[in-house]
Amino acid sequence: MTYENLDRELVNALLGDGRASLRSLGEDLDVSVTTVSNHLSDLEDDGIINGYTPKVDYGALGYDVTAIIQLKVEGSSLPDVTESLRNHKQMVSVYEVTGDYDIIAIGKFSDTDGMNAQIKELLTDPEIKESNTSVVLNTASENEQFDLDLE
Repeated sequence: MTYENLDRELVNALLGDGRASLRSLGEDLDVSVTTVSNHLSDLEDDGIINGYTPKVDYGALGYDVTAIIQLKVEGSSLPDVTESLRNHKQMVSVYEVTGDYDIIAIGKFSDTDGMNAQIKELLTDPEIKESNTSVVLNTASENEQFDLDLE
């Protein structure tokens, strides 16, 4: 196994079980705990692995409304609006995009009243020129990750 493949195997193993111990990863990958630890540190230092978080089912916690919010923004204020959305606790994803809109944000809300209040608050920003909001009716797939190809 090359070191590049080891890094990919390590990432794939963590995608399968983000709570796996260094020892179990070493056993699964047939390398020493020290090797796993060193490669894991390198992957973290290089920004390939940016942390370890649980997969949360927001619906099970009462956040039953998912909204996809598209915004047209005054050009020079794009970074400020993006940062404001990014810092909003209920926005789970924020993207600067090409096409008819400049930003797409995905938010989780406990109900449509909460969603409506947040959207109205957003629209008080004079730099937001237009918005379009879609409410998700059914989630077919969400927050999925994929295993890396091995070379």
